[in-house]
Amino acid sequence: MRGGCSLFPLLFLALLRGLCHGREPAPGAVTCGSVLKLLNTRHSVRLHSHEVKYGSGSGQQSVTGVEASDDANSYWRIRGKSDGSCQRGTPVKCGQAVRLTHVNTGKNLHTHHFPSPLSNNQEVSAFGDDGEGDDLDIWIVQCSGTYWEREDAVRFKHVGTEVFLSITGEQYGHPIRGQREVHGMPTANHHNYWKAMEGVFIKPSMDPAKHDEL
Repeated sequence: MRGGCSLFPLLFLALLRGLCHGREPAPGAVTCGSVLKLLNTRHSVRLHSHEVKYGSGSGQQSVTGVEASDDANSYWRIRGKSDGSCQRGTPVKCGQAVRLTHVNTGKNLHTHHFPSPLSNNQEVSAFGDDGEGDDLDIWIVQCSGTYWEREDAVRFKHVGTEVFLSITGEQYGHPIRGQREVHGMPTANHHNYWKAMEGVFIKPSMDPAKHDEL
């Protein structure tokens, strides 16, 4: 994690290093401020990013899917559409707008009208600095109940372009051999379901110096 990334205390990174062994969270709602991994249920890979830029399209930081459950570059922090709109520990509602900020690089999950490099769907990238990007970082959590429950598969629909966060299985070669392409698709289907996995889930009554390992 870069030193300027003040949004993510060193405490979280210390905790996360101990949560990389395939442990699934107990039932309950995903909450604002939580740090977690997201598993694509169709292709069994986790949403991932790293300091590798696309060689085409936007040239922004790439977002991929990885099979490994213990990769520290697969953690994302759940934030509101704007600062203050998602109070720490508050359950995320179905239909709520969120930002997903990559913990290790401080960039937000982002998409825009560039073609993805392998499937020619819509490119998904990581964008911004220290958690601040633009309006194309906003996603709607689509689920069937009142809240985003950890055991449920959900979709993420992009507000600005109306695509769904998806994986269809295309694999990259060098320098990220075997990682899957993540992209946006215009239709809701079995390629765009995601489930909360390993992470640190914040409760409303938690002291910031404490944590909840699930």
